[in-house]
Amino acid sequence: MGLLKKLFGTSSAKELKAIKPIVDKIEALDESYSKLTDEELKAKTPEFKQRLANGETLDDILPEAFAACREAAWRVLGMKPYRVQLIGGIILHQGRIAEMKTGEGKTLVATLPAYLNALAGEGVHIVTVNDYLAKRDSEWMGKVYRFMGLTVGLVIHDIQPKDRKASYAADITYGTNNEFGFDYLRDNMCIYATEMVQRGHAFAIVDEVDSILIDEARTPLIISGQGDKSTQLYTIVDSFVARLKGQKVTSVNEKEEEDPNIDADYIVDEKARTVTLTARGIAKAEQQFQIENLADPENTTLSHHINQAIKARGLMKRDIDYVVKDGEVIIVDEFTGRLMYGRRYNEGLHQAIEAKEGVTVARESKTLATITFQNYFRLYNKLSGMTGTAMTEEEEFGTIYSLDIVEIPTNKPLARIDQPDVVYKTEKGKYRAIINQIEECHKKGQPVLVGTISIEKSEQISDMLKKRGIRHNVLNAKFHEKEAEIVAQAGKFGAVTVATNMAGRGTDIMLGGNAEFLAKAELRKAGLSDELIAESTGFAETDDQQILDARKMFSEAEAKYKDEIKSEADKVREVGGLFILGTERHESRRIDNQLRGRAGRQGDPGESRFFLSLEDDIMRLFGSERVMGMMDKLGVDEDTPLDSKMLSNVIENAQKQVESRNFQTRKTVLEYDDVMNTQRQVIYEQRRKVLDGENLKESVQTMLSTIIANEVQAHMGENKHMDAENWREVRAQFRGMFLLPGELDMDDAALQGYDAAGLEELLHDKAVEVYAKKEAELGEPLMRELERVMMLRVVDEYWMDNIDAMQELRQGIGLRAYGQNDPVVEYKREGYEMFERMIAAIQEETLRRIFLARVQVGGQVKRERVAKVTGESAGGDGTVKKQPIKKGQKVGRNDPCPCGSGKKYKKCCGMHEND
Repeated sequence: MGLLKKLFGTSSAKELKAIKPIVDKIEALDESYSKLTDEELKAKTPEFKQRLANGETLDDILPEAFAACREAAWRVLGMKPYRVQLIGGIILHQGRIAEMKTGEGKTLVATLPAYLNALAGEGVHIVTVNDYLAKRDSEWMGKVYRFMGLTVGLVIHDIQPKDRKASYAADITYGTNNEFGFDYLRDNMCIYATEMVQRGHAFAIVDEVDSILIDEARTPLIISGQGDKSTQLYTIVDSFVARLKGQKVTSVNEKEEEDPNIDADYIVDEKARTVTLTARGIAKAEQQFQIENLADPENTTLSHHINQAIKARGLMKRDIDYVVKDGEVIIVDEFTGRLMYGRRYNEGLHQAIEAKEGVTVARESKTLATITFQNYFRLYNKLSGMTGTAMTEEEEFGTIYSLDIVEIPTNKPLARIDQPDVVYKTEKGKYRAIINQIEECHKKGQPVLVGTISIEKSEQISDMLKKRGIRHNVLNAKFHEKEAEIVAQAGKFGAVTVATNMAGRGTDIMLGGNAEFLAKAELRKAGLSDELIAESTGFAETDDQQILDARKMFSEAEAKYKDEIKSEADKVREVGGLFILGTERHESRRIDNQLRGRAGRQGDPGESRFFLSLEDDIMRLFGSERVMGMMDKLGVDEDTPLDSKMLSNVIENAQKQVESRNFQTRKTVLEYDDVMNTQRQVIYEQRRKVLDGENLKESVQTMLSTIIANEVQAHMGENKHMDAENWREVRAQFRGMFLLPGELDMDDAALQGYDAAGLEELLHDKAVEVYAKKEAELGEPLMRELERVMMLRVVDEYWMDNIDAMQELRQGIGLRAYGQNDPVVEYKREGYEMFERMIAAIQEETLRRIFLARVQVGGQVKRERVAKVTGESAGGDGTVKKQPIKKGQKVGRNDPCPCGSGKKYKKCCGMHEND
C-alpha cells in the first residue's frame, strides 16, 4: 500500500491539487479587498445576494465571498485564515469532511463556508458537541458575520421557544447536536404551525464530526412521557439477582454455559457484551418467583427484568460506564469521558442499575417521539464536518452518510515523535513503568498528559503518583467543572495531568501554559464574580460599563501573562514539548489518535507513547493468547517491555476487529431504524401539511369514501348482493358516527336492489348529509379547526402506539433467523403491515371523533375519547386500556369481538393476532 501511495498519491492529495486553483484565486484577491473601506467591504454581502438572485451559483462567487469573509475576520478578530484553512473551508462547502489536526483553527475555518452558504438565505447550522463551545463560537465568530451584515442565532439547553424560533430564523445558527435533534422532534409534535421553531435543513457544518455522527449515533434521541408501569419489580428482582453467582468468559467460543455442573448462575461474555442465565440460574428464578417455566409467554416481563438485572450487575461497572452523583445514576460517555446528563439507558436497564445502586428507581417512560442522529443529519440537503481524526472511519462515513474525507496538511510541519507501543506481561508491571516514565519526564520539567480509558484507572494512577510525591491534576467526569482550566495548563513546565479520554475538549494545550486562564485566575483574585469573568472573555456586544471594564482588565492581564509564558514555553520546547502517555489502547484507533493529537500543535515539538499490558481488556479479549504464549516461552518477567513491530500489528488488528464489529452493529441498528424512518417521514409530512393550513375537508371526504368502500366490500365478498345480517354489521360500524339506530334498515329482498356501488353511495350520501349539518351547526371556520385538531391528535396518539409496537417487534424479530428468514426483511414486511393498519385506524378514529364532537356554550369544542378500533377501550382517565381475550377462549372470525368494540373479531382484535 505504501508503494502504491508513493506512485499514485493519496486520494486527498488529488483533491487538494484540484482545489489549489480556487485557493490561488482567493489569495490573489487579498490585496484588493484589504484596500476596501469597512463600508465597501460590508456592501459585498448585498452584492453577492443580488448576483445569486441573477442566476450565479455559490461556486461562482466562492473566491470573492471567501476573500471578503477572510478580510472581515482580519479586521474584526485580528485573524486571517491561512492557506490550509481556506482549503478546509472549500472542502466543507463541497459537503465533505475536512480532517484537520488539533490546533489548526477549525473554528475559524467554519466561518468561510458558513458565510458563503448563508447568502442563499436558507440558513446554515453549525453543530458543536456542547453548550459552552456553541455559545463561545456564536459570540466570537458571530462578530465576523454581524460585521458583514448577517444575523447569528444560538440554540442551547436553556433557550426559550420564542428565542429558539428567532435563532433558527437567523442566517447562521450555532447549537448542539442534541438541541437540533430534539427541536426537530418537538416541531413534529406541535398542534399549531406557529409553535414550530426550525425552518428547514439546508446545510450543516458538524464540528467533531466523528464524535457526533459515529460515537453518539449508537444512542437515539427520545422524547418521553411518564409511563404507567410500576418500578417495584426492579427492586424485587435486583435483590434476587444480588444473591446469584456470575462467571466471566472472554470468548464466545467457550462452552462453559453448556456444562450442567458449572458453578455459576449466569455467564458474562465480556467480548460479546452479553449476560445469560445458566440452567441453575433459571431453576433458582422459577423457585424464587414460584413459576413453572420462566420461558412461558406470560413470564416475559419477569424474564426481561431478570435479564436487565444480571446485565446491570454483570456488565455495567460503576465509575466506568456510569457514576452515582446526588442520588442519580449518570451515564459516562465512553468516548469523551463526559457525564451525559439527561440521557438514560433504554429498555429498563437504567432502572435496573438504579435498583443495584440503591438509589430511587425512576418510573418507566413512554416514547413520544424518537430519531437516530444518523437519520436526523441525513435530513440536510448538504452535510459537512470537521475533525482531527476521521480517516479510520472512512468506510462508515461513506456508507451511512455518503461523505468522503479529505486530509488537509498542517500549517507548519508536524514535529511530534510518535514512539512505538511498549507491552508488558502484567498490568502491575505496566503501571510501574508508567509511573517511572512520568517521574523521568517530571524531573526534567517535561509536561506529561496521561490518557486513561476510565475514571477508575485515572484515580488508580493518581494514587500511585501521590505515593511518589509527584504533584498532578486529575481530569475526569467527576471534576468536569474544572475541565477547561485543567486542560489549558497541561503544557506548563513540569505539569502532570491525568485525564480520561480527550475527545472534543475544545481547549488548546499551549506550551508554557494558557494565558487566558491565568488572566481569569487573576480576575477571580481581584474579587470579580464568575458571571463577570465569563463576560470578560465573551464576545457579545454590550454597553454595560462594568463588563467593558472587566474586559479591559482581562486583556491587560492576558497580555502580561503572554509575555511571561514565552520564556516558559521555550523551556518546555527545550525538554521535548508535551509528552502524551497512553495507559491503554482504546477500542477505536481514532480515540488514540485524538489523544496523540493534543501534542505537536502548530509545529510545536512533542512526544507520544502507549504503555500496554497483556491484561488490558482489548489485548485480553482480542488476540493476546499467541503473544502471552510467546512471552512465557521466552521467560519474560513483569518489568521487561516488548516494543516489537509484530506486537503493534497485533494490537492494531485487534482494534480493527472491534471497530468493524461496532460499525456492523451501528449499520444493523440503522437498517432497522430506516424502516421506522420511512414511516416517520410519511407521518411528519402529513402533519406538516395540516399545520401549514391545508384545507382538510376534501381529505375527510376521501377518508369517508375509503372506509365505507372497505367496510362494504369486506362484507360483500364475492357476492353480487349483501344479505341482511352482513348489512346489519356494516350499519353497526357507522352507528353513532352518521347513522342512528335502525336507520337504513333493509331486509334481504330490499338489498337485492343494490350492488356494492349502490350501498356505498347510499352510506356516503348519508354521511355527507350529516357532515354538512354539523358544519352548518358549527360554522365553517370552527369545522375546519375541528378537522385539523382531531386529525393531529389522532395521528399523534396512534404514532406513539406504533413506536412502542415497532420496538416490541424489533426485540423479538432476531429469532426469525433460526427459521432461515432475514430478520431485517421480516421487520420491514411486518412493519409495513402494521403501518398500513395504523393508517386505516387513524382514518376511522379521526372521522369518529369529528362526528361525535359536541359544542359547549362559548363555542369551545368538546372532544369525547372513544374506543380505538383496534379493540382497545378508553379508561375513565382517558388512557387506553387493552381488553385481552382470555386464555382458552374460542372466538370465530365472524363472531362479535370479546373486547366489546361491537365489531367482528376478524375486523377488530383478530387483525392483530400476529402482533
